[in-house]
Amino acid sequence: MNLNLQNWLQCELESLKHNNLYKTPKILESPADGSVTMNGKKVINLSSNNYLGLANHPEVREAAIESIEKWGVGAGAVRWIGGTMDIHDSLEQEIASWKSVEDVLVFTSGFTSNSGCIPAVLTKNDVVISDELNHASIIDGVRLSSAKYKKSDGYVYRHADMDHLEEILKKCEHFEKRMIITDGVFSMDGDIAPLPQIVELAEKYDAFVMVDDAHASGVLGKHGSGTTSHFNLYGRVDIQLGTLSKALGVVGGYIAGSENLKKWLINRGRPYLFSTAHPPMVAGALIKCLEIMQRDNSLINRLWDNAKYWKDSLQSAGFDTMGSETPITPVYVGDEGKAAEMEKMLWDEGVFALSIIYPTVALGKARIRTMPNATHTIDELDRALVAFKKVRDKLGKF
Repeated sequence: MNLNLQNWLQCELESLKHNNLYKTPKILESPADGSVTMNGKKVINLSSNNYLGLANHPEVREAAIESIEKWGVGAGAVRWIGGTMDIHDSLEQEIASWKSVEDVLVFTSGFTSNSGCIPAVLTKNDVVISDELNHASIIDGVRLSSAKYKKSDGYVYRHADMDHLEEILKKCEHFEKRMIITDGVFSMDGDIAPLPQIVELAEKYDAFVMVDDAHASGVLGKHGSGTTSHFNLYGRVDIQLGTLSKALGVVGGYIAGSENLKKWLINRGRPYLFSTAHPPMVAGALIKCLEIMQRDNSLINRLWDNAKYWKDSLQSAGFDTMGSETPITPVYVGDEGKAAEMEKMLWDEGVFALSIIYPTVALGKARIRTMPNATHTIDELDRALVAFKKVRDKLGKF
């Protein structure tokens, strides 16, 4: 064991702890529902992405078991080598129909969808124009490409600022390809990208658009099909990314777009080329999730009803929810130390709600990020509100 490395790690870890930036994950000992058992304690769970409760839906569990019995527990290979099963193809066809696109390619995660797609479609002759609050997986995917992208070079626009986006586009006409990339729903603030204006500017300046719908899939649009549906922009968004691990409750990510895009990513998307395929039970469970979402909107309606109730309750109690437009509901705190302490105190009161601090958000912009979902009862949300008010009274104004 190299002592220089271990000493460096120890010093850096101590620095994180000193600055209230150190995190230790709690252990979930029950299914991801509105109330869960974590570290041996029953708590109200306000930190799950399981928007619709599909992660523990009885029909989804049954579909996963049936898939194991038919195909086994593993695909046995990378997809292009021999790991693509007919159930993987069926899943992609189902997603393409749901998204109203020509074709879809599934990756092992949303993160690898970004790191697989972005470098594959961009060259050194291209530029990426990115919203400053885009998700880390977008940023890392862009960094893996050879395109120009740096904020210091003027290619990152102020959050949702369309005038600034147009200023940048005017300076980028000499590039071979211009890609505008944005989250559909911003994961830390809960606001929705101004996608219609982005698309209009892209068409005006001959750019193409990629939208990361990780937090819009299953939440916005017809049967939860995302921001393109939400804004009726069918056929005008070139690349759509979504996750299969949030509202759809299982695991994975996908790139939706043209048939040619899928063919290109099969040949040049490195995570696809070098990662073993999903276990067939993942595909089987996801197909059932899509079926449940599309046969009626009851789970999506319940999600939005709970989200509205929670936001209204917080705002009536004087909390700042930072203008969130979606179930992602941040409670603004500001100070990192106070946010970290609030997380601990909420836990003591029986509520699991994470503090979000630097580097996930900017210094001085710490918040408690809450995620009401379709599995919560009104009683659970009411008890969570009591805990928030009690903790605020102890901490003082923020």
